[in-house]
Amino acid sequence: MSDLTDNLSGLQKKIQICIEAAGRDARDVKLIAVSKTRSLDEVRSIADLGQIAFGENTVQDALTKIPYLGQHLEWHFIGHLQSKKAGKLPGYFQWIHSVDSIRLAQKLSSAMSGHSGSAVLNCLIQVNISGDEKKSGLTPDEVHPFLTEVLKLTLPCLRWRGLMTIGVQGDEQRTREAFAQLRELQQSCSAAFDLPTFDQLSMGMSGDYCVAIEEGATLIRVGTSIFGQRV
Repeated sequence: MSDLTDNLSGLQKKIQICIEAAGRDARDVKLIAVSKTRSLDEVRSIADLGQIAFGENTVQDALTKIPYLGQHLEWHFIGHLQSKKAGKLPGYFQWIHSVDSIRLAQKLSSAMSGHSGSAVLNCLIQVNISGDEKKSGLTPDEVHPFLTEVLKLTLPCLRWRGLMTIGVQGDEQRTREAFAQLRELQQSCSAAFDLPTFDQLSMGMSGDYCVAIEEGATLIRVGTSIFGQRV
């Protein structure tokens, strides 16, 4: 417990330093504690320290934790999601960062509308800025056409909030360029489609969150710096 307390406190201080150095407002940057593969007790300990937002990569892992923790917490699905599993998100997740197909969007909207008590799902479009074949997501050139098509559909349970990407591991310059490109793409989408709430940028993890903050991230996804290395 003391290690988790120290880790979270230290991370929060480092994030604040990055925010101040970038001349940004701390209220515009949210920390998502990536709790994938972590135990219920570990997540509960971090939640007890005041952390609200958590990120999970798989539905199966998430459901070993979400039902047993307070309803005040905010859950973000950040992994690749097969459209056939879209029905698992309503009632558990408030955000998804990895929408990358019209079919998935339709499945998510249908699942949300058919679930009693669910309101809307905040959606981010995953963009594969780096062109890495191992990563999911639309290419940058596909984002505008995707929004054009998806906004024509009747998907009242989805709220389009912005974009997500993953940096280039071990290459700060390419990562910075990718994050800057994502910011420019988000701004162009917001203007072109008149979407004032399309203002979120999910980018930055344990190794590059400071670069992400400098380039405009509003949601940073950090796991290892909080929970330590997986064993």
